[in-house]
Amino acid sequence: MKNGFIAAGELLLTRLAHQVEHHPKRITTVVAALLLGGGGGAFAVASMAPDAADLPVRQITETVQPISVAEQAEALDIHRFNLFRSDTVRPTDSVDTLLQRLGISDPVAAAFLRNDALVRISLLGRNGRQVTAEATEDHRLVRLVARWTPDDSNTFQRLVFEKTARGSFSSHIETAPLSTSSKLAGGTIRSSLFAATDEAGIPDTVATQLAEIFSGDVDFHRSLRKGDRFSVVYETLEADGEPLRAGRVLSAEFINDGKAHQALWFQEPGQKGSYYTLDGNSMRRAFLTSPVEFSRVTSGFKMRFHPILQTWRAHLGTDYAAPTGTAVRAVGDGVVDFAGVQNGYGNVVMLKHRNNQMTVYAHLSRIGVTRGQTVSQGQTVGAVGSTGWATGPHLHFEFRVNGVHQDPMTIAHQAQAVPVSPAARPAFNRLASAMRIQLSAAASVQQASAD
Repeated sequence: MKNGFIAAGELLLTRLAHQVEHHPKRITTVVAALLLGGGGGAFAVASMAPDAADLPVRQITETVQPISVAEQAEALDIHRFNLFRSDTVRPTDSVDTLLQRLGISDPVAAAFLRNDALVRISLLGRNGRQVTAEATEDHRLVRLVARWTPDDSNTFQRLVFEKTARGSFSSHIETAPLSTSSKLAGGTIRSSLFAATDEAGIPDTVATQLAEIFSGDVDFHRSLRKGDRFSVVYETLEADGEPLRAGRVLSAEFINDGKAHQALWFQEPGQKGSYYTLDGNSMRRAFLTSPVEFSRVTSGFKMRFHPILQTWRAHLGTDYAAPTGTAVRAVGDGVVDFAGVQNGYGNVVMLKHRNNQMTVYAHLSRIGVTRGQTVSQGQTVGAVGSTGWATGPHLHFEFRVNGVHQDPMTIAHQAQAVPVSPAARPAFNRLASAMRIQLSAAASVQQASAD
């Protein structure tokens, strides 16, 4: 046994000498690691196995016999594959026009579709619903699936129309959960916000949210500048991997006249979510800057020539041009003080707020609240119309403090912001840090697109 240990030791020394001769750097690294480790900790050393370069190389040659062309052609002839195609339903679609766009040529399937109650109710005439068709290589229908969101919940409905084993067709509707992902986008203002978001392929619902989020800092009716830029990160709600609609804006940046405004969606535990600046101040003001979601100011808080009375007089409110029926919302929490008809105002709603403040919504086509009712900020109180002394459909909006008329824009900007609570600050800071990176990426994508 002693001789065996001696032989093993000699073999080890021989290999070490070989390693030192051929790989001095590797040995130096090992010695350095030993010295730095001080002998007291765990450490790793280079393998003392033979170097792969010194191992014998053996070449193996094997002849592979390919399948004959005839056999390959026969396999392809036997193989069957299905085709998939997607489209969206149009209001004027019939079964035939829809199948034609989907590349389906199947009179039997078309007849079943025409007589299927679920298809008639849930598909035909439903603008924008996504449809996917699976067909054989000779364009016969195998399966048709339509997806849509019935409401603002986190679920979607799926209409499945498919061929049975007996050759007929059956249909049923399923409900399934939506999946959520996020998307980065950006754009540059050339004429209006909606024109810029359309150019960038951003949904209108996201554009509307951007206008709402920054309404306290940017007057989208009067202060937009050509060259203003924006970046946005928003949710997309997907069904079976297909995007169905946009969700909430998660973070955004708007650069107006060289000044950057940033926003981040954050929800403290046990509270409603809200938008905050990236340094943690709430962007929710006591009053919104506009009672109409997105429209054009036609007459501000100033002297003007009255179109009906034909005389110059003070215009003690703000007029918003919008189509008849456009929703009008409360700019702040309050109680309905009056809801009815009043002289030149026509159909009018008056809301009482704290500190002897009142807002007035006039010329409404309909009233959606009653006297004494409590309303919250953003709640619909009526619809744009042209009742009373009005030359066309618009909303006349007033803000009064102790009975004295005030400029609504000034009041909205005077509201104080509330910061994130100290307990939620660490979680907020982590989220804000991540969103800064995403907004930077969105801006880079926008710049690359522009270049």
